[in-house]
Amino acid sequence: MNRKVSALGRMAALWLTGLLMAVPAWAGDGVIRNGALWPDDGVIRNGALWPDGDGVHVNAHGGGVLWHKGRYYWYGEYKSDSTSNALVGITCYSSKNLTDWRNEGVVLPVVTDDPTSDIARGCIMERPKVIYNVRTGKFVMWFHLELKGQGYSAARSGVAVADRPTGPFRYLRSERPNAGCLPTGWTAEDAARMDTLQAAHYAKWWTPGWRKAVAEGLFVKRDRAGGQMARDMQLFVDTDGRAYHIFASEENLTLHIAELSDDYLSHSGRYVRVAPGGQNEAPAVFRRGDTYWMITSGCTGWAPNEARMFSAPSIWGPWTQHPSPCVGPNAKKTFGAQSTYVLPVEGRDDLFIFMADRWRPEHPSDARYVWLPITFGPDGVPVVEWRESWSLDDFSGR
Repeated sequence: MNRKVSALGRMAALWLTGLLMAVPAWAGDGVIRNGALWPDDGVIRNGALWPDGDGVHVNAHGGGVLWHKGRYYWYGEYKSDSTSNALVGITCYSSKNLTDWRNEGVVLPVVTDDPTSDIARGCIMERPKVIYNVRTGKFVMWFHLELKGQGYSAARSGVAVADRPTGPFRYLRSERPNAGCLPTGWTAEDAARMDTLQAAHYAKWWTPGWRKAVAEGLFVKRDRAGGQMARDMQLFVDTDGRAYHIFASEENLTLHIAELSDDYLSHSGRYVRVAPGGQNEAPAVFRRGDTYWMITSGCTGWAPNEARMFSAPSIWGPWTQHPSPCVGPNAKKTFGAQSTYVLPVEGRDDLFIFMADRWRPEHPSDARYVWLPITFGPDGVPVVEWRESWSLDDFSGR
């Protein structure tokens, strides 16, 4: 189902939005300004309405970007005006320059004629990411799925596959990852300690004893048979072609990094836990040299909070926490946004873009985007500094 509106309607919508917001005329200066409308000038403007080629605000929230054969493909959640439940599905936009985006339509629509489907209209489909499998020639999408009418209790991962980056994607199934598996690297002693944990003894949350039990695997044990909870998520393909599914698990208390199968369509059973009990979500993973970095957020619903950051010498860890990478006005609230992806810019040595969403739960379709270049200090630690607007040309030497 492709719900593109006509180009005329899109232009009218943009004109009306601009009129209502009393947006002044802009200069053709090629700069991106966050939070405002911008012209076709190669500049990223953070927090602004971001019109696509038809003049309508890009609707691809909680998304990620894939580079493939000369084009970038931006996948995200289609947000409606009054609900964050999925009424349309997952959208895709394409671009050659990261600023001018063409609407490629709905690449994974919700199901409208079968209320028993996992992705029935009204379910929750969040944070879709797509990776390309060189071995199979397939495009693989994973996303956080909540079943219709069940709130956020299902905590499942959905997977779909396509022959082309613009779809259509064929929905395969949903699951809770790594059923029956214990974390990689756990010893027999670790497993035995986990087996002694009884949920009834920890009915009261947030006590020191409860926190210790969480770190020792209280929820890993609870969910072992049916698979681990999976909410906010990320996909990462390493230089050796191995792919990983990173997600908030254990009641959003602990991150899991789970290896995918060779075809990227299932899990291998190998996974590690990161920051047990630390309440991290919205993971965004990237690699620079021999160091793996992950930017996350705390768990405060739709409200922004201070970003966290971790590093490791291997995807398997050990992961070390660092202070927030954000610098500038409102850095303590991640510039009013939440991480969703870190994009390595194709053809630019050492240039990464921190992608984040400014959620607007009262009007979901009006959520905005914050894209900022990542720089690195003398010690190699990432820095995300606020810029009202910027251009890739600002980094022409990289």
